[in-house]
Amino acid sequence: MRTFIRRSLWDVVPRDQRDTAAAFRRRQVVAAIVVLVGAAVLGWSLRLEPGSNVFYVAAVVLAGVWAAGAFLSGRLHLGRIAHGEGLIRPVVAPILLGLLLVGVFVLGSLVVREIEPLADYVSSVLAYADEGSLAVLAVITFFNGIAEELFFRGAMYAAIPRHPVLWTTLAYVVATLATGNIMLGFAAIVLGAVCGLERRASGGVLAPILTHITWSLSMLFLLPLLF
Repeated sequence: MRTFIRRSLWDVVPRDQRDTAAAFRRRQVVAAIVVLVGAAVLGWSLRLEPGSNVFYVAAVVLAGVWAAGAFLSGRLHLGRIAHGEGLIRPVVAPILLGLLLVGVFVLGSLVVREIEPLADYVSSVLAYADEGSLAVLAVITFFNGIAEELFFRGAMYAAIPRHPVLWTTLAYVVATLATGNIMLGFAAIVLGAVCGLERRASGGVLAPILTHITWSLSMLFLLPLLF
């Protein structure tokens, strides 16, 4: 377990992904604009009526904003992690890490549901699953998870010269708090930090994407059973 955690979150694999000065400045400009637009769209989407067609449109628009910002910023990399004496694309490890996060959040949910003000925040998000199509929400959750990681751990991470794990996590939390939901903000702290460390270790977006979608899809189906 210790080796698994170290290779997934801490050991930095060798790579050369340096941008030119002009490409780096472009990343910074694109990231700054897109994070503001994305936060506004996210806040708008979670203030719409659960189950409405406009909510689904807003969710698709949000995924498009994050993905467009990621690809407009410049090159993206999949990344690799250490395996034996060589390097491999991270697939199994980030999925297992996502499931480990699910376990932590499920245990935390058992506590949160006993605290009425916090439980109300969670229930307000679950209303979108209760009132809407769960299948459609699962598809949206899947693609939004990919798009968020492409932007925050792809474009934005590469645009920050120092302490990118800290600053991308902070940006992710601030964007999420545009919803006005403190429980989503707390989840963003944990998920953002883990995905940021995966990005730092692997040098790419594949590991964060797999961890994010494993966690988010699992929580979509499990949380309604707990609240």
